Amino acid sequence: MDDEEELKARLEEMKIEHRDMDVIIEQLLDTPPVDFVRLQRLKKRKLVLRDSIAKIESMLIPDIIA
Repeated sequence: MDDEEELKARLEEMKIEHRDMDVIIEQLLDTPPVDFVRLQRLKKRKLVLRDSIAKIESMLIPDIIA
């Protein structure tokens, strides 16, 4: 049960970081000149976060045998 709580806490941290990435990317786009290398890195990090979030969420869902 302790591992589940740790996963839930990590999941929440990752969701917050993912939302923060939206804000950072938007601010970067709104302030010229746009640093496209940094923008690509941020977008890639956001995709990695999304994949990690999905993985943890699937780990937290109990297996149901139909």
